[in-house]
Amino acid sequence: MASPSSLSTIDSKRCLFVTLGCAKNEVDTDRMRALLTQAGYGESQDVEDADVIIVNTCSFLASATSESIETTLELADAVAEGVRTRPIVMCGCVPSRYGSALDEELPEVAAFVRADEEDGIVNVVNQVLGLEAPSVALGDGRVLRTVEGTSAYVKISDGCDRFCTFCAIPYIRGRYYSRPAEDILSEVKSLMDGGVREVVLIGQDTGIWGKDLGPNDTLATLLRRVADVVRPYGGWVRVLYLQPEGMTDELIATLRDVDEVLPYIDIPIQHCSERVLRTMNRRGSAQQLRELFARLRREIPGMVLRSTAMAGFPGETDEEADQLLQFLAEQEFDYTSVFAYSAEEGTRAAAMDGQVDEDVKLERTQRLIDTAEALGFAATARHVGERVQVIVDGVEEGEYGPELIGHAWFQAPDSDGAIHIEEGEASVGDVVTCDLVDSFCYELIGVMVDEDTEVQA
Repeated sequence: MASPSSLSTIDSKRCLFVTLGCAKNEVDTDRMRALLTQAGYGESQDVEDADVIIVNTCSFLASATSESIETTLELADAVAEGVRTRPIVMCGCVPSRYGSALDEELPEVAAFVRADEEDGIVNVVNQVLGLEAPSVALGDGRVLRTVEGTSAYVKISDGCDRFCTFCAIPYIRGRYYSRPAEDILSEVKSLMDGGVREVVLIGQDTGIWGKDLGPNDTLATLLRRVADVVRPYGGWVRVLYLQPEGMTDELIATLRDVDEVLPYIDIPIQHCSERVLRTMNRRGSAQQLRELFARLRREIPGMVLRSTAMAGFPGETDEEADQLLQFLAEQEFDYTSVFAYSAEEGTRAAAMDGQVDEDVKLERTQRLIDTAEALGFAATARHVGERVQVIVDGVEEGEYGPELIGHAWFQAPDSDGAIHIEEGEASVGDVVTCDLVDSFCYELIGVMVDEDTEVQA
């Protein structure tokens, strides 16, 4: 631990955290925040009050890389206009992907921290601020999270071994590795003690968790153990980023039979054409996917399905684009994220022949989005008339005054829609019972009820 003299110096310093990209980055930022807080640093909410700015970047797509760099340069401009010098520390995917090349490209940045170096953030911040203070030692038994809210993401793995031809993640995050179960369970317990009511398990490929651990370590066994931890709190467990091959008999049974594990299944398909999937270095075909989704619907009645589709992959023909559109319309996923293919530097797909013209790509993307939204809005409307439990996430100013905002089991936080409760009293973190009376787009209107009756999920 830092000495009292060094802590008194650190106590006067405040960090501003800026996070870009996916939920996995949110978890990484939270860990860095916890390390810095443990070392004695304070947190700022704006540039003017900050002594150092920590930007956790995303580089999954070229557009995300551009946003990360643009945000950093905007912060640098704000720093230049301020009274005090505020060094910028760039963390995460962009430094992991581009390494030492950034030193010359971004002289505005005081230090670069790769994703696998983020546990050393205290030393880095000490150095850029010119403080001679030892860093906080890891492994002191404390869970490094600072989550304030009702839902929390928990990383169960990092890296990826799939090497899809369109994706740079394996080059950014490295090979796949599973977090030990005991570390995950300890983190979940700490989060529930802190008031969290839902944990969302995430990773690059959650379905294969445990493959590098022991023969009895599977995602299904982990989910059952996490369920045991959250049960006394009345908590929920959600898992995201499954792949079709990860839907084992054991996992399907767990999603069906363990009450705390929500029957919300997130399976990115990207495409349904066997040829396109093979070129993507992915497995499957339209028929195999049909059989999988039919089985899931048969064995887990009432479940929610979320997926992801990509338009304009190199070599995609008009017929294959139509096939994907028809597949989405046929499957009627509750939620579908649609992306236009992006030629990412260093990936195999970026060097492939048959790159689709941008205008054609955007037209195909928009068709998929239109279909996905129509189906998603209809799926949301089908929940009208249900009585559900709602986790209250916050309070917002609505059309007729303050309203409670929450989400039900079929809505992943920060991804899907929300439930708006215009009347009634509750605190953030409360679980209330609501009748769903109306919908608009992905949003629902809920009316709070006092009846202590059986609800759905």
